Amino acid sequence: MALGTQEIVNKLWNLCNVLRDDGITYHQYLNELTYILFLKMAEETGTESDLPEGYRWADLSGKEGMELAKFYRELLLHLGTEGKGKVLEIYNNAQTNISEPANLRKIVKYIDELDWYEAREEGLGEMYEGLLEKNASEKKSGAGQYFTPRPLINVMVRLLDPKVGERLNDPACGTYGFMIAAHHYVTQHNPPFTLTEKQNDFLINQQYSGCELVGDTHRLALMNAFLHGLKGNITLGDSLSSLGENVKNMDVVLANPPFGTKKGGERPTRTDLVYPTSNKQLNFLQGIYRSLHTRGGARAAVVLPDNVLFEDGDGQKIRRDLMEKCNLHTVLRLPTGIFYAAGVKTNVLFFERGKTDKGNTKEVWFYDMRTNMPAFGKRTPFTEAHFENFEAAYNAEHRTLVIDERFNRLSIEDILKKNATLDLGLIADDNLTKSEDLGSPLDIAKQALSELKSITEELNKIIEELG
Repeated sequence: MALGTQEIVNKLWNLCNVLRDDGITYHQYLNELTYILFLKMAEETGTESDLPEGYRWADLSGKEGMELAKFYRELLLHLGTEGKGKVLEIYNNAQTNISEPANLRKIVKYIDELDWYEAREEGLGEMYEGLLEKNASEKKSGAGQYFTPRPLINVMVRLLDPKVGERLNDPACGTYGFMIAAHHYVTQHNPPFTLTEKQNDFLINQQYSGCELVGDTHRLALMNAFLHGLKGNITLGDSLSSLGENVKNMDVVLANPPFGTKKGGERPTRTDLVYPTSNKQLNFLQGIYRSLHTRGGARAAVVLPDNVLFEDGDGQKIRRDLMEKCNLHTVLRLPTGIFYAAGVKTNVLFFERGKTDKGNTKEVWFYDMRTNMPAFGKRTPFTEAHFENFEAAYNAEHRTLVIDERFNRLSIEDILKKNATLDLGLIADDNLTKSEDLGSPLDIAKQALSELKSITEELNKIIEELG
């Protein structure tokens, strides 16, 4: 991030201190900031025609005291009901949590006085992404568990190598980080002036899409796309409902589906999953490989927790189905401590959809970035440099010639003999007695509970069948 952008991000984030007396959380602040920033950005980018007259930046910034507070509430209501297109979506159900007019005035004044010329030069989208990252890194905000580390996003995008004209999707898009990173990558390799008018139109309006369940997060995703000049389709809803059935014919899927089970253990309402289960990640995984086209070359990279690799019953069936329909060529075992939610053990599955639905995986390569790695955190930041050896192995013309103890392969026959588990490929641990590697008692208990739930489900099925 450029220094000027970093300075603006820090100044805007420090404004949150102003609102502490109003009892506003970090997440509420980011929403509040988005409502106000959108008006200012529309003025700065010359897109105020999208906003109805009388409800623009000058109308807000020109008011003081109670008049300002009253107008701000009226503005949120008006834009959330009378706005059109993206404006209506961004202000949908918008409500303010600022009760003190003086605090609102401070924010409006502060935003008005920032150096927006420099911000425009360095990229308004980059500034907004900086705010999203600040929110994720602030433990009290609670947003970190949904935030995929930027270095990981960039590496996943780079390895999937999206092209101009391809259709990309993220079925659990959060604040749209994967699609924005993919757009950066595509435009870096294909500057807009080198593309035809038709290609540019597709790039801006159709190339990227996503779905997000949480209203406030969907709002942040829309703002993120807007500041990057993208008009793709970001749906508010649940990819595990019938909405997800409409996502088809994709070239590239990049995703980090939410961890956990559906509330009350209920199953997805979409009807196209062969093995519906209460495990959300397993349902997302099925939805993702079903959304890829079968013309050849459709590919995905998906972040998934360890339980997806070893869960029995439906988990085993889904992994078998994945390896039949797709070439699951690489499993990356990620280090612990890279997500803001501590103790989560995750992996990235890289696969390509086959032209037929049978026998696509012949072997799986495993790369262990977890064992004997440093403890990542504020003292040891996780960066793209840590992926260098993995990227070299992944991209090798002949993987069998790669000399790296972390990189190993198993044939599909060997994997199927082990009940189709993918919880494999970890090298010998130099210090098995390290207590921090075991995870916290709470994490161990949660994992054990998850496994018990799976076993209970299977036993209930057997009882039903016998009964």
